[in-house]
Amino acid sequence: MTLPASRPAAAEDAVLGVRPGAVCEPGTVAEAAAVVGESSRGGRSVVFAGGGTDLDLGARPESVDVLVRTRRLNRIVEHAPSDQIVIAEAGVTLDALARLLAPAGQRLALDPPLPERATVGGVVAANAFGPRRARYGSVRDLLIGISIVRADGVLARGGGKVVKNVAGFDLPKLMVGSLGTLGLIATATFRLHPLGERAATLFSSGLKARDVAALGGRLREAQLEPDSVVAFRTGTDRFDLAVRFEGFARGVEEQCERFATLVARDVGAACDRLDQRAAGELWGRHDAARRAGAFRAKVAALPASLEAVEAGVLAPLAGALGSPACLCYPTLGFAFVGGEPADASGVAAAVAAARSGLAAAGGSLVIAAAPEPVRAAADVWGPPPAAVALMRGVKARLDPQRRLAPGRFVGGI
Repeated sequence: MTLPASRPAAAEDAVLGVRPGAVCEPGTVAEAAAVVGESSRGGRSVVFAGGGTDLDLGARPESVDVLVRTRRLNRIVEHAPSDQIVIAEAGVTLDALARLLAPAGQRLALDPPLPERATVGGVVAANAFGPRRARYGSVRDLLIGISIVRADGVLARGGGKVVKNVAGFDLPKLMVGSLGTLGLIATATFRLHPLGERAATLFSSGLKARDVAALGGRLREAQLEPDSVVAFRTGTDRFDLAVRFEGFARGVEEQCERFATLVARDVGAACDRLDQRAAGELWGRHDAARRAGAFRAKVAALPASLEAVEAGVLAPLAGALGSPACLCYPTLGFAFVGGEPADASGVAAAVAAARSGLAAAGGSLVIAAAPEPVRAAADVWGPPPAAVALMRGVKARLDPQRRLAPGRFVGGI
């Protein structure tokens, strides 16, 4: 049985070491539906890939008969500036989308690393985000509609601009973070935000974890609205804090002054305003830290617990890695740790200890990327959540033959 527009797989098409039987690069949503439908009739397993920025996230797939690459699905279906929405196909990169929206003074406020490669579909499927989540929220907050190709090759839609719904499901939210296990994201509809008139980055160095956590709370109490808040770990219990404000010029200036006063009063630290070049370098440093190392993990915990997370999670993990890089989003409760794992068993032991401590406080650790020896020694997801039975039920409803990215998701889903 021949697949539409297929080619033999190359070495670079492998997904976590699993080489596909064939690769398809559909140029339209109709072609994508034909590929998935034909795969369904042939009983083939299917994995989807966009720019590949988060392809290491998740477990190794049990099989990949067909890899569907979405990079040719790169049309902007609709941009309605007055309604502040955009509809884009799955293969549109964030950079390309930003260039289209900028002349209208608008943007999609999602900023994961590598925007020149990260695609709309991949960002939704991986629930990817960057520091602007502090103000604008996550993919779930910005995604208002979606169309997918179901496991049987049928196109379904949900949310804004609805034509055909999947009854009983909030389809847009369901697809966020699903890693291609429930369907191929064909198009996504997002709400947009205006571009800021001015941006300013403030920087304080040498802060302790408790100071960073306290300042996060003070920001909320003072009703300041930073665009981004990032703490770079520079050593044991030492952080550099970067806070970016964006918006109308007068509002930015006022917020900068209030935050600098707050830092001086509450933690007794200097707060410098970076010039444009220095600010660009700092946010570039952020992106590099998010992508550093063959091993990368995301930690989630309560924002107020940063001091305990530093001592019980970040320090041990960094100690098990060569050339470690670590940063936190202190107002959101996320931390990212990356580096080179010299000893797989040592890294696995640090991961297990971290998960044990985090679980007691309702936190979690997910391995976002790791070499095979580490994956063999530590489950990338950790213990399945209490809702895993519900997740399996959803999978059974939308992919009853279990052909879409089998084994990639939590609990082997």
